[in-house]
Amino acid sequence: MTKLLSLLSWMTGTYSGKLAASFLVSMLPIIELRGGVPLAVGMGLSPQVAIPLCVVANMIPIIPAILLIEHILHWMRHHGRYLRKLALWLEQRVRRNQDVLDKYAWLGLMILTAIPLPGTGAWTASMLAGLADVPVRKAFPAIALGVVIAAAIMSVLSYGVAAVV
Repeated sequence: MTKLLSLLSWMTGTYSGKLAASFLVSMLPIIELRGGVPLAVGMGLSPQVAIPLCVVANMIPIIPAILLIEHILHWMRHHGRYLRKLALWLEQRVRRNQDVLDKYAWLGLMILTAIPLPGTGAWTASMLAGLADVPVRKAFPAIALGVVIAAAIMSVLSYGVAAVV
């Protein structure tokens, strides 16, 4: 318990800890930079430091998520009834919409990543790209641009227009 308190004290009480906390939160699925940027604001980090930090952190999981989602779903299919059902449901949804995904993959991945709502973001778009067999060379630039747009939106919402410009 004391180690956890020491870690929390470091993450909230030191500059490097604040950077690490914002970085780690921006890498988390679901939360991503939608939580990292507001956290950085709350910790007093400047926009010039926080925004690039959160963008880079949010981009790190993109390629591994694209490349590993098939392996993760394979594992899920073989480890429990509920995980198998979830894996099959995800695969069926993607396969059912494969033609739309093929046609609008780049734009769709970018928009899915850019919209700062629950269930959207780089993790979701990366997993979708992996399931839909979108090549990394096509998916990464779209998702990366979406991350930058999401960062701009979250920065304006978190810091205000004057601080970002």
